[in-house]
Amino acid sequence: MLLRRKLPALLLLLPVAVLPAGSVRAETQAVRSGDVTFMGAGGVTLHGTIIGPQAAKRRSPAIVMVHGAGPVTREEYRDEAEAYARRGVVTLIYDKRTDGYSTVRRDYAMLATDALAAVRALRARPEVDPDRVGVWGLSEGGWVAPLAAARSADVAFLIVAGAVGTTPARQQAWAYGERLRHAGIRGSLVPALQRRLIRYAVAGGLFGEAAHDPVRGWEHVRQPVLAVWGTLDREAVPAESAKIIAGALARGGNEHYTIRFIAGARHNLNGTRDDGFDRPDLLPPTYATLEAAWIKSLAGGPPPIRVGSPPPQAQASRPVDGPLAWYEAPQWQLVAFALFVTACLGYPIGALVRRGRGRRGAPVAARPARVFVVALPVALIGFLAYLGVLILTGATVIGPVVLGRSVPWLLLQLLSVTVVAAGIATGAAAWRSRRSLSGGGRIRLGLLLAAAAAYLPWALYWGLVVP
Repeated sequence: MLLRRKLPALLLLLPVAVLPAGSVRAETQAVRSGDVTFMGAGGVTLHGTIIGPQAAKRRSPAIVMVHGAGPVTREEYRDEAEAYARRGVVTLIYDKRTDGYSTVRRDYAMLATDALAAVRALRARPEVDPDRVGVWGLSEGGWVAPLAAARSADVAFLIVAGAVGTTPARQQAWAYGERLRHAGIRGSLVPALQRRLIRYAVAGGLFGEAAHDPVRGWEHVRQPVLAVWGTLDREAVPAESAKIIAGALARGGNEHYTIRFIAGARHNLNGTRDDGFDRPDLLPPTYATLEAAWIKSLAGGPPPIRVGSPPPQAQASRPVDGPLAWYEAPQWQLVAFALFVTACLGYPIGALVRRGRGRRGAPVAARPARVFVVALPVALIGFLAYLGVLILTGATVIGPVVLGRSVPWLLLQLLSVTVVAAGIATGAAAWRSRRSLSGGGRIRLGLLLAAAAAYLPWALYWGLVVP
């Protein structure tokens, strides 16, 4: 048991042990910082901060830190930048652009242009060695940074942390699957979230750069590369990504790349309290030690190829690309929703008109129809709300789990079964009383039955009426 507790700490040292002797003894130094502005793609002014060692005796190597996904500001990387600076590496962190970047609109080539503008700003600094300025990219930055390096010889080296070798759509599907598996989820929610939702988002233009192929960029990277993953990375498909990136570099003729896995670290190389599935700010005291030592070792010449053994990967990623079936097209989803809304609004409006004309007595199929028009909108709103929560939280908020099913999903399935049953009962009652139906009654019930007929295949597709 004692050995088991000490083993992660011992493994943490293994990736560093292969570097040149003496390179691991990184001297920690006081740091200083100053703000800077530079012009990115399209003439957008970007604001950043340069952080470096306080008392550097000579020009220092430097890196530009390229962000992960989302509207990231420089402050989110200040601790990491200071860790590099304390080890003698000047860093530039900057606020990610908001002009031309959002969840649905992303352009990695444009972000790479921003990164190269930051490289030029660093190279012009008197405390920086212009021949030793590299680019560092985390997560989404692992798609951007190789594009920047491939486009400019101003980039002396490349470091990526938690880089992804697959398309963003395939990576996101894998990450959803990992989180559902960790929560103990089985059944229809898995394909609904892991495959169908992503395919629909891609087809509807709601997933920016979903089909980006990182291999093309990596094949054109000629600079020395250090690619690092945490062994508890639950987002970047680490084992597959390492193999894909190494293969692309080899095909491109790059003979100076190092691939390492940091024991006990999660996606952003921070610590974790939940096997890599949480997101605490736990910057290890050894953060940037490996990377700074590798940067300084480049002064002795480009390193040879070094590839560490990846951790086991519980499940392989699967492609979610490819042509959609005709019924998966976004317009048909919109048609179905329009039909559902029309039916649910049309029935009570028709009832009010009927009452206004002084007609008494319950209309045909009144009881099951009322259940239908109440249960259907509740099921639809609940479905959209639950999927929205899963998307916004990266499937970290799933809800209580019972027998391999999340409680919110079970409730949605119960509602869906109620909708289908009410639709069938409405249809049966309408058929029995078909000769007594008035013109208005036929229209109202016709809308309800059309909505019921559409809801069943719709619910089957999303897994709401299957286990």
